[in-house]
Amino acid sequence: MNTRNLILFGLVGVLYLGTGVFLSWNLALNILNLGLLSAIMALGVNMQWGYAGLFNTGIMGFAALGGLAVVLVSAPPEPQGWAQGGWGIMAGLAFGLAVIAFSTWIYRNLGKGTLRNAVLLVVLVGGFFAYRAILDPSVDAVEAFNPAIAGNIGGLGLPSLLAWPLGGVLAALAAWAIGKIALGLRSDYLAIATLGIAEIVIIVMKNEDWLARGVKNMIGLPRPWPVPYEVDLQQSAAFLDWAANYGFDPMTASSILVKVLYALLFAMVLFVVVWMSELALNSPWGRMMRSIRDNEVAAAAMGKDVTRRHLQVFVIGSAVVGFAGAMMTTMDGQLTPGTYNPLRFTFLIWVMVIVGGSGNNWGAVLGGLLIGWLWLIVETLGPGVMSVVTYGMSEGALKTHLVDSAQHMRLLTLGVILLLVLRFSPRGLIPEK
Repeated sequence: MNTRNLILFGLVGVLYLGTGVFLSWNLALNILNLGLLSAIMALGVNMQWGYAGLFNTGIMGFAALGGLAVVLVSAPPEPQGWAQGGWGIMAGLAFGLAVIAFSTWIYRNLGKGTLRNAVLLVVLVGGFFAYRAILDPSVDAVEAFNPAIAGNIGGLGLPSLLAWPLGGVLAALAAWAIGKIALGLRSDYLAIATLGIAEIVIIVMKNEDWLARGVKNMIGLPRPWPVPYEVDLQQSAAFLDWAANYGFDPMTASSILVKVLYALLFAMVLFVVVWMSELALNSPWGRMMRSIRDNEVAAAAMGKDVTRRHLQVFVIGSAVVGFAGAMMTTMDGQLTPGTYNPLRFTFLIWVMVIVGGSGNNWGAVLGGLLIGWLWLIVETLGPGVMSVVTYGMSEGALKTHLVDSAQHMRLLTLGVILLLVLRFSPRGLIPEK
């Protein structure tokens, strides 16, 4: 990393330090944690776009699958939910998978023609109705049981750290299914497919209450080791003595300590992902991926299986996004499907990659930290800045409109930053070598 890049990272560090000194250390650490998570997601997207030129617009869906993994792994089980119909739901899902597997076998082993089409139609239509007949009564029974606080089957009650790799696995499986269908087509079809699948994932999570309580949200998810709860710290005599000795407010100190521990965990994961990404990028595999990105025809002529390699990097990048999505849900302590939107979990991550420098892992990290800071700090400072701007204006429709528009300053700010970077540094702040 050259001197210019170190200066850029140093300036971003000054932004975070300035936030802590002039505003609040709680705010600075909260933005830092979200910036670290966004940087990990940006690394996953950079693998797909920067390494292979794959345009993934479904980042939101892969992050949501990571969040779902936290519920499936770490949420406490609901014994009554299982008793009411949990095993029936599992049987229905297993039957549905069996129908898909059998249909795939028929498609591959029967010759083309009317017979194969007819058999497939019978198996798929009959299997669908049988699947719904098994699944629906069990779902209704589970969701009808104490829906105010339960109505689902819960999770496995395991440590939440185990949910992070499972989030990557769920995202990787979804990416494999999408890639098998869309990666052999033109790049614009991949963008359409990933966008559509992401919306489908969110719709399913919102409507299948038995899975994660849908729009009623899943709250009270456990924290990862070694992060404690603020209440437990405030009831600890040792912590209270430490805070008193240094003159800290126990409530503020406990909140800051928890955020610092999260930052250390996330920074460790980010370091590992960057290290592995750099090894991959500078290996023969990385050079092959860049050659495919730059000229697919020439790479195919040299014997490279372009579609297979595209699928490979698409799955790996999506797994990284799912891993980060699980980390974010663990930090939040709840799964709220309504908060997943394309602006925050797709567009913003793409801005991070573009501003930082696509094809460069350190650029993706810089973009994640910088744009993550801007996204949240403008929301905090926007109303105050607009109040200063409109201070001397007389009361009226224009002033009211400007004050009410302060919440949209983050979009204006990101647009201006993106335009400036594309104008003066079109390859990003840290371009690809």
